[in-house]
Amino acid sequence: MSVHPAPCRGPYGGEGDQADGTHCSDPAVFEIARYARPPLRVCPVHLGPALLMASGVLWPPEITLIGRL
Repeated sequence: MSVHPAPCRGPYGGEGDQADGTHCSDPAVFEIARYARPPLRVCPVHLGPALLMASGVLWPPEITLIGRL
């Protein structure tokens, strides 16, 4: 598990200029695998919405615990 928590990128998982909806200041606790994109790191609040709305999420989802609350 990471020592320095990454910021939450949920629920849409945008990168760079397309980072709309990634203004959560909570630390990421989960990492969601995505097709042809880097994994999406999210907090518990954005886990469900990210599974439904983020682009490239694999189905069935592959979720990894990367931190603690």
